[in-house]
Amino acid sequence: MSVRIYRDKEFLLLDGVYDPGEDSYLLVEAALKEVRPGEKVLEVGTGCGIVSLFVMDITDVIATDISPYAARNARLNGVPVARTDLFSGICGRFDLVIFNPPYLPTPDEERLKSWLNRAFDGGPTGRKEIARFMEKVDRILAPGGRILTVVSSLTGVEEIKKMFAGRGFHTEEVASEKIPFERLVVLKFSK
Repeated sequence: MSVRIYRDKEFLLLDGVYDPGEDSYLLVEAALKEVRPGEKVLEVGTGCGIVSLFVMDITDVIATDISPYAARNARLNGVPVARTDLFSGICGRFDLVIFNPPYLPTPDEERLKSWLNRAFDGGPTGRKEIARFMEKVDRILAPGGRILTVVSSLTGVEEIKKMFAGRGFHTEEVASEKIPFERLVVLKFSK
């Protein structure tokens, strides 16, 4: 276990949990601009809970993660979290759904045999878990609700926009950052 600091806020990071990087911090900044007091917020794929930690300063949030290590880590950081696949078993509708998906294209030979693999492995195109999320998100998204997600240029930003457009979503790029070998983008989806 180690202690990390972002924006003067300390948080714990357990071994075997994704270490927040540029993508997580870009999503934190976008979430802080998007969330409004009194909204119901769900964060899917919380990892150590870094995004929820900041959103909790503005409104109530519940988080999910499939990894038992990530769920434990988020709880240690004070984030209310359910260990589940995406949002399976979550009831109610949310004004804002924040999704930090595993988005990296990952060939079979690069897969890890640990829970950490679930944090980055987006399948051969990087869009496998994003597609699963998109197919079911209407069940939990409140009328007028929004989705924030972070993806990489390696995942195919335009392809993701087309996937969501096919389900009736409007897309807006709300943040981006160029890092070595890729561009990170936060997309906002709404109907």
